[in-house]
Amino acid sequence: MRRLLALLGTASALVPPPRQLLRRPYQIQPAQMTPELQTALTLNTGLATIGTLAGQKQLTPTGLVHAWALGVILWSSFVGWRGYSLCVLYLVVGSAATKIKQKQKEAQGIAEGRGGARGPENVWGSAATAAMCALYGFRKPSLRPLLAVAYVSSLATKLSDTLASEVGKAYGKTCYLSTTLKRVPPGTEGAVSLEGTLAGFAGSVVAAAYAVAVGLTPRQAMAPVIIAAFVATTCESWLGAGAQGRVPWLTNEVINFLNTLIGAGVGAALSFRLFNLY
Repeated sequence: MRRLLALLGTASALVPPPRQLLRRPYQIQPAQMTPELQTALTLNTGLATIGTLAGQKQLTPTGLVHAWALGVILWSSFVGWRGYSLCVLYLVVGSAATKIKQKQKEAQGIAEGRGGARGPENVWGSAATAAMCALYGFRKPSLRPLLAVAYVSSLATKLSDTLASEVGKAYGKTCYLSTTLKRVPPGTEGAVSLEGTLAGFAGSVVAAAYAVAVGLTPRQAMAPVIIAAFVATTCESWLGAGAQGRVPWLTNEVINFLNTLIGAGVGAALSFRLFNLY
């Protein structure tokens, strides 16, 4: 009897209690309403409502919904109001650039569709990389300084690309295909011009300087961000000239995403390796 009781005691010790049986290695925790998230929801809902009532035309109705979601992600993440305002800066300046000589562009057939209003595909084509940087900061807090540089580089790249394209189409006197240096009409995919290149460079400087001014990135990060924007927009021109229109899935929005992804990667790599910031 004593042996039987001893065996039963050993077996019961090997069986975990009910709570341990139900425990899972990866449990999804419910989302917490942090002060940052509450502010993000309130602010973006208020701005979306005001914009709708005011008849804003920078975004389509569905584009506004997706921009609301993007705004909530950015404000509630580690980039906070600083990164959020940088994204707003891109939207305002980029939208204004599409209006430059709009009638002339429309007559030439090279104007942005819908009068320059951004839809969901434009929102995420331009800012999906920035959103990923912001979201990854939740998982890897130790990488936030480097992710901030990547974040700024992605938006600086997109602002540079938008200004280069729109100014080049409006004021470019001589345009060349980036892959062959052959003269092409303004608005040709992959075309570059002196006027557009200078405008794009100015856009990356503005984005990088703004990020430093608001404390999102250190002053030493300006050079990596500007270089990253130039490298990425050059790659985007090559993609546009060599692959867009030939590869079915390589749409303008996909190229925009790849453009910002390259910019983020180059900016982060230069900050970490070349300048040893972090």
